[in-house]
Amino acid sequence: MPRACHHRRVLKTLKDLFDSLVPPAPGAAPAGAQHALQLATAVMLVEVMRADASFHADERAAVLAALRAKFALADDEAARLTELAERTARDATDLFAFTSRINERFEMPQKIAMIEHMWRVALADGHLSDHERHVLWRVADLLHVPPGASQHARRRVQQEAGAAAPPAP
Repeated sequence: MPRACHHRRVLKTLKDLFDSLVPPAPGAAPAGAQHALQLATAVMLVEVMRADASFHADERAAVLAALRAKFALADDEAARLTELAERTARDATDLFAFTSRINERFEMPQKIAMIEHMWRVALADGHLSDHERHVLWRVADLLHVPPGASQHARRRVQQEAGAAAPPAP
């Protein structure tokens, strides 16, 4: 990649990051609000991917698949959003800024579908760590998803994958 093109891409990514951290103004363009929602969702998925000590390519694939499915993104758009979400997640001090944006825009069925996507990421490597379980519990709590609904989402994902259900916490 030529150096100038690389610098433009880095600057655009930084601009996107800063734009996503500023809440959309009332009456702001729907595209800006949609981008902020996509980033908030991607950060939650990435948080699950980052939760265990080892990185697994299947977890990244699950994040990309979830973003493509949830927002009808092309492969390159989902990859770019995932990269931005990883940088944003590394710099975030808490999850509230992201979950509050999701709470503003998603109804309960959409939140539960998101929790299902998060379970797919957590279970993609065939191992569910305590930290992954904790991140999922915390995000579900911040999204006001009842514990029973989150557990049902987990069971649905496990049945999809044909995995045996690990003991409930």
